[in-house]
Amino acid sequence: KRPGNEIMQQEIRPLVAVDIIEQLHRQFAILSGGRGKDGAPIITFPEFAGFSDIPDEDFLNVVTYLTSIPSLEAASIGFIIIIDRRRDKWSAVKASLTRIAGAFPGNLQLVFVLRPSRFIQRTIADIGIKLYRDDFKMKVPIIMLNSVSDLHGYIDKSQLTRELGGTLEYGHSQWIHHRTAIENFAMTVKTTAQMLQTFGTDLAETELPNDVQCTEELLSAHTDHHSKLKDELKLAVKQGATLLTCIREPVTRSANSKLSPDELENVATVERLLAQLDETEKAFDQFWTKHHLKLEQCLQLRHFEHDFREVKLTLDNLMEAQAGFSDVGDSVTRVEHLLREQKQLEEKGQVCKAQTLALHGEQLIQNNHYAVDSIRPKCVELRRICDDFTNETKKKYDILGKSLELHQQLDKVSDKWCEAGIYLLASQAVDKCQSQEGAETALVEIEKFLATAKEHQLSNPKEILQKLEDVQEMFDKRQVSLKKLAAKQTRPVQPVAPHPESSPKRASPKTTRPECVFFFHVCFAKHYNSPSFFSFSHIINELIETERVYVEELQSIIEGYASEMDNPNLVHLIPSTLQNKKEILFGNLPEIYEFHNRIFLKEIENCIENPELLARCFLKRKEDLQIYEKYCQNKPRSEALWRQCGDSIFFQECQRKLDHKLSLDAYLLKPVQRITKYQLLLKEMLKCSKNSEGTAELEEALATVLDIIKSVNDSMHQIAITGYEGDVSELGKLLMQGSFNVWTDHKKGHNKVKDLARFKPMQRHLFLYTKMLLFCKKREENTDGHEKTASYSFKNSLKMSTVGITENVKGDNKKFEIWYNGREEVYIIQASSVELKNTWISEIRKVLTGQLEACRGRTQNIHLHQHVRRWGPVLHSVPSQD
Repeated sequence: KRPGNEIMQQEIRPLVAVDIIEQLHRQFAILSGGRGKDGAPIITFPEFAGFSDIPDEDFLNVVTYLTSIPSLEAASIGFIIIIDRRRDKWSAVKASLTRIAGAFPGNLQLVFVLRPSRFIQRTIADIGIKLYRDDFKMKVPIIMLNSVSDLHGYIDKSQLTRELGGTLEYGHSQWIHHRTAIENFAMTVKTTAQMLQTFGTDLAETELPNDVQCTEELLSAHTDHHSKLKDELKLAVKQGATLLTCIREPVTRSANSKLSPDELENVATVERLLAQLDETEKAFDQFWTKHHLKLEQCLQLRHFEHDFREVKLTLDNLMEAQAGFSDVGDSVTRVEHLLREQKQLEEKGQVCKAQTLALHGEQLIQNNHYAVDSIRPKCVELRRICDDFTNETKKKYDILGKSLELHQQLDKVSDKWCEAGIYLLASQAVDKCQSQEGAETALVEIEKFLATAKEHQLSNPKEILQKLEDVQEMFDKRQVSLKKLAAKQTRPVQPVAPHPESSPKRASPKTTRPECVFFFHVCFAKHYNSPSFFSFSHIINELIETERVYVEELQSIIEGYASEMDNPNLVHLIPSTLQNKKEILFGNLPEIYEFHNRIFLKEIENCIENPELLARCFLKRKEDLQIYEKYCQNKPRSEALWRQCGDSIFFQECQRKLDHKLSLDAYLLKPVQRITKYQLLLKEMLKCSKNSEGTAELEEALATVLDIIKSVNDSMHQIAITGYEGDVSELGKLLMQGSFNVWTDHKKGHNKVKDLARFKPMQRHLFLYTKMLLFCKKREENTDGHEKTASYSFKNSLKMSTVGITENVKGDNKKFEIWYNGREEVYIIQASSVELKNTWISEIRKVLTGQLEACRGRTQNIHLHQHVRRWGPVLHSVPSQD
């Protein structure tokens, strides 16, 4: 608040007894409680020797305070003033009337003056009142009285104090004590009401917590605060009751005593304040009851939600375990073991706990809980999960029961067949099989018996199949032996076709991960090598169809993988290395999807009828397509994360639901492949539309896509820079980057000798920005057995505002120089080709030219001369250092 406002507030604040306690104790004016015949309040000015010495401010404060005490109804009648100057002089009477006339703040009805009792002063007073009556400027009668008996003719004795010959009991100290007590109690009531209102506002604005612990803490804190406020209320009520007793004390002590009108008003004031406290307390209790109920219901809800999450997670995990529990057993022993495991799984199911929790939720709903819309779906979900678990358990028991019955039957059948086969082999005498006839007979018996094997194999489980195969092998060996015996006879025999051998064991399938990028380029090349394909309309149709497929694939990745990472039912399948790293794995793929789905696909679909508009789509969306640069910059981090957790169950489950033939990492290459495909399609369109309308726009569109690919490529190199202490983003746009042979030539003492001794060039990777040229050393390192990844270790930098160039170096047309500070430090750079050298010189020249033009606009001629001097037509020959 401003100081002026504070002063105004102090001026308008009602006076209280404490503010003027010293002035009141002087007793130069009193409000005895007496009233006139019409109920007008009486203010008495007793004899006071130093009345004229009282400061004006003190006089005004006391009179103002006394006139503020009676009720508005009584004050509106008008005040009666009694001035007692019986022992004083006329001068005192005159001074009193003058001060009262000039400063009395209330409405006056009558003024009574008890004139001086001494004869001379009484005579002077009679004369003075006649002479100065008009000077007092009072609009009410001034009645001069000779004695208190004259006063009794106007005011009843019962309304006058003993000093004025009346019977009204009045004690000034007690009156001050009552006034201060009443005003103090009124302030207590006001403060208490404000405290309750503030606390109520805080309660109303409190947001309900989302967990059990915070809710318990909030409930405890609010309950403690409520208890303290209730104690404050009790103290205030006790204070008011005590004060009321003190005011009524004279009546209680003596039945003949009566309270004065002012005392009766004091009683009414205290009773009114107590009534206010009572109403405030009732309103507060009503509000607190509602708030406390809501907090308790909130705590119930948080407990319910916590228990719901625990039960649901347990049942989901068991459901998943049960779903993966697909083994039906390959023997009686195995099936019996699986039945025991299923029993244990059922006991862990917590179905009873889930059902109990659902009942609890329904009770909360019946009790009019405020969060019915949150509780009811959870109860339904608990019932559903319980039913699903119970049904799946029943199905599993049915399947295992049938499996057990089947295996028991198979055991009986297989045992009989195997025993019969072994008996047949054992019954064939070896000596009888030495003859051709005996061997042929034995072979026929074996073939007949083997023909019955198909009747007993059924869908044989592994153990039974192994037993049957063992017997089969025994028969095969016997057949081989018998055939050899039959073949030794001189008489030719009819060859018998050998019995088909057992099925070979199947090799375990090996899934090989396709190289997606290579696959893309091979398929694309085969498709576009077809001569019949090259027509403009076919290319546009191909672009639109593949764009639609691309958008669908992006949508499937986002909905089938990225969104599933937030699915609470699958959160337990996500490995810890993947937690909170969705943005790293997918990069800005959602942004790419939104752009293609909402904008780009619709725009190129409009080109079916107007093919000439296609190039404009690429030109119009040049800036939007820069989102691929951000995606590719994140790709190394994404691939590193995939190598850590790509084989997790979570991704396998998502791939199964999507029915994708390829894993997620193959689909994460789609954006890289797509931007490359735009380039190839635009090139083919140019071939089909040479020298026709729209060729220029197609060429510009192709240049746009190539520029995006270059930016992507450059940014992929840029993010691999290590060791640079500054912020690469502050160096301006990355214009060029590439590897070169570099020699240095310095003119600084021993450095010159040191650097000239380097006949072998340094291999450096250069990054040209608009503000800086960075020299880095390329390093390649293997990562977890995968392909080599390049990084660029920072070595040196040159500010482009300080360098000059020499475009030609004698002896090698692939070399050029970059130098600064009057050639104190020279870098001789050798490109891999003349074309590459010229491209770099052109870009450097553009940077320096731009700096020159900027310099012309803001520097003086001397600075301009120095700048021109450093990049002018310098031809400095340097001997070849190869």
